Amino acid sequence: MTTFLKRCIIPLLIISSISIQAQELSYSNGEKYIIGEISVAGNTSFSEQTIVTYSGLTKGKEIAIPGEEIGDAIKKLWNSKLFNDIEVYVTNIEGNVANLEIRLSDLPQLNELKINGVKKSKIEGIIKDNKLNKGVKVTENLITTTKNFLTTKYKKEGYLNSKVHINTIEVKDSTTTSRVNMVLNIDKGEKVKIKEIVFTGNEVLNDKFLRKSMKSTKQINRLRILKRSKFVDSAYQADLTKVVDKYKENGYRDARIISDSVVVNTDKTISLHLKVNEGSQYKFGDITFIGNTVYSNEYLNRILRIRKGDTYNGVLLQKRIQDNSKPDAFDIANEYQNNGYLFSNIDPVEVGASNNVIDMEIRIVEGKPAYFNSVTVVGNDKTNDHVIYREIRTRPGQLYSKANVVRTVRELGQLGFFDAQEISPNFNNANPNEGTIDMEYSVKETGSSQIELQGGYGGGGFIGTLGLSFNNFSIKDIFKKDAYKPIPMGDGQKLALRLQASRFYQTYSFSFSEPWLGGKRPVQFSTSLSHTKQFLYDYTTGNADKSKSFNITGITFGLAKRLTVPDDYFVLSQAVSFQRYDLNNYNTGLFTFGDGYANNLSYTIGLNRNNTSVDPIYPTGGSKFGVTAKLSLPYSLFDGVDYEELREERDGLTSSDSRAAEIDQEFYKWLEFYKINFKGEWFTQLAKDLVLRPSVEFGFLGAYNNDRGVIPFERYFVGGDGLGTYSLDGREAIALRGYPNQSLSDTDGGTIYNKFSLEMRYPITLKASAKIYGLSFLEAGASYTSFRDYNPFNMYRSAGLGIRIFMPAFGLLGIDFGYGFDPLSTETKAHGWETHFIIGQQF
Repeated sequence: MTTFLKRCIIPLLIISSISIQAQELSYSNGEKYIIGEISVAGNTSFSEQTIVTYSGLTKGKEIAIPGEEIGDAIKKLWNSKLFNDIEVYVTNIEGNVANLEIRLSDLPQLNELKINGVKKSKIEGIIKDNKLNKGVKVTENLITTTKNFLTTKYKKEGYLNSKVHINTIEVKDSTTTSRVNMVLNIDKGEKVKIKEIVFTGNEVLNDKFLRKSMKSTKQINRLRILKRSKFVDSAYQADLTKVVDKYKENGYRDARIISDSVVVNTDKTISLHLKVNEGSQYKFGDITFIGNTVYSNEYLNRILRIRKGDTYNGVLLQKRIQDNSKPDAFDIANEYQNNGYLFSNIDPVEVGASNNVIDMEIRIVEGKPAYFNSVTVVGNDKTNDHVIYREIRTRPGQLYSKANVVRTVRELGQLGFFDAQEISPNFNNANPNEGTIDMEYSVKETGSSQIELQGGYGGGGFIGTLGLSFNNFSIKDIFKKDAYKPIPMGDGQKLALRLQASRFYQTYSFSFSEPWLGGKRPVQFSTSLSHTKQFLYDYTTGNADKSKSFNITGITFGLAKRLTVPDDYFVLSQAVSFQRYDLNNYNTGLFTFGDGYANNLSYTIGLNRNNTSVDPIYPTGGSKFGVTAKLSLPYSLFDGVDYEELREERDGLTSSDSRAAEIDQEFYKWLEFYKINFKGEWFTQLAKDLVLRPSVEFGFLGAYNNDRGVIPFERYFVGGDGLGTYSLDGREAIALRGYPNQSLSDTDGGTIYNKFSLEMRYPITLKASAKIYGLSFLEAGASYTSFRDYNPFNMYRSAGLGIRIFMPAFGLLGIDFGYGFDPLSTETKAHGWETHFIIGQQF
């Protein structure tokens, strides 16, 4: 026996990549041997010592052959997921000493991966999701799981006929490492469309009504635009729940979908067949509150707004108790949580259901009132703590209020210093027994400074613009060398500088605002200074005539105070401004005098309300409206000038008469006017991230004294992108896309305008680095020279599409393609398409 073993190699146990072969002899017949030498054979890049050590077999160890020790060694090597074809052999036995040989080969490593059938942008995600990085061990399990993952993924997206094939090709080279190239062929096929959705068993609610309840699963309808008829399994499963909820909303609480099936049609579409059991309709019976001591039954019933005899609606009942879709909903849970009862629990329980009448008990565990133990902020690397804490509505020692937490998140998002999508209120160390909680607001800084550097052609020449806007400035650190990183930041102040120049004009402006003047109250102080010089165009040379100029110098001081009534979303703003208009041999149609001046001293008062949430760049709810009045002094009441006489004299003179220029100088020496503007816009989230934004605008410019007339400044010019042009007469440019800039007003502008707009917005990405959203719009508006011409129904109409991109360093950029449905005064048919580029600085 011993001599035979010296000449032969006896296999003891073999393990393949898919199964373990049993030993020929039972363990009960095994004999004890001392392990002598252990050698390693096969195609492997690992050292012999590493493999032997990993197997757990050691020289001098007594084992049974055959026995469990050999099996355990093979399992250890197999579980490492580094080898395949593992075999252990006895190569020699002398007495009770046995030499062993471990034969194995390395699992091949992934050398190169090629993915066919998908866009390049999707390849990185496939590699990451399936861990197909170079060097990974290629096993049958890896191939199978990758194939199953992708097939399941595409089926959930509606590609029911998707196919995935994986091939591996061995790489032959001089290295000892086994490597393979993998080719991943993906054929997603076409998304399968739903030909029809058929319900059976429904008598109370018809098929059309039930199909409507399925928000994302729709059958083919060529008239429908917003919702497609492609089948997506995950959406379909969610819609099955919505069908049952629709029954519950109508009193059929026992309604169920008994079965649903997908039928493949010959035209490569599918049909969905759903069988329902409607059950009986139920009514609400007695509704009893148990456990409430803070609020009376009568008060809770006013919040619940469900009465005995109402049709049973389980969905509505849950929303009235706790509406998880709206953090600020008017429900019982929020009423408790807004008054300190963070640890309260409200549970509706059916206690009786006889004769299709359901009696309810709403069991309330109020718990202890909760108080904030500590309130902290993390993540603010640039913004100073005091800027954040003054916006926080929750304070240590204060009674907990969910409404204050929600409002704090909104206020921090509105600052514009943080990524509004990343602001998170975290509850720490909640202690129901002591009634305390620690509050932590997590924020993520985003760029708050912007640069505008652009060039373009307009006004007869090249226009260059350089603008800097620092929206989180710190003026107190302006003389601290260490604070320049690259500028002093962190105190929430705003500083803006802008220079714009061409051959024909130059504009310089500076503005500064402090949102908390004095640091104790939300009173904003602002000031701005500007100077503009425009040169007259010489039609003979096509150049600017520097000897003929029109200069405007202006300064403004303003205060804005947050109010407490009617609520603290209101802001009352006031400003005093002065502008000096100087004309130097500047003869145009703007004035009848070419040499002279005009002064504009005005007071502006405004009332604004803004409760939009949460992201100021992409609001998803709330509204903004504002009404402002800009007023000059009524000089004609006390300056002693008879303007009726001057007007009559002026009407009898020609424009070339020097006396006409003197009279006009008298009329415009101090500008006299009043101006009322209104703008309102609302944001409604129709579906997840899909936002509807209607808006309305109105403006009126009037005169105190009709003999003096309406001034030629401050007028409305409607049409185009709404960006200001090189015109320097204080005009307001009102956007109305689909038409050229300022083309919908007379040459001298309008004194009245109205505009209506409807936008549908959907985000592409809302990341801090770039917020991008697409939009579609309908607009209508016009301007009028007087109330006699005013007709709010005679407007220019347009529609179109656009996109907006907000990058912290550059502000809001965008492009719109608008179609004007109405002809201009010089046209006989619809104006057609216009392209508008939008540049909106966040000053």
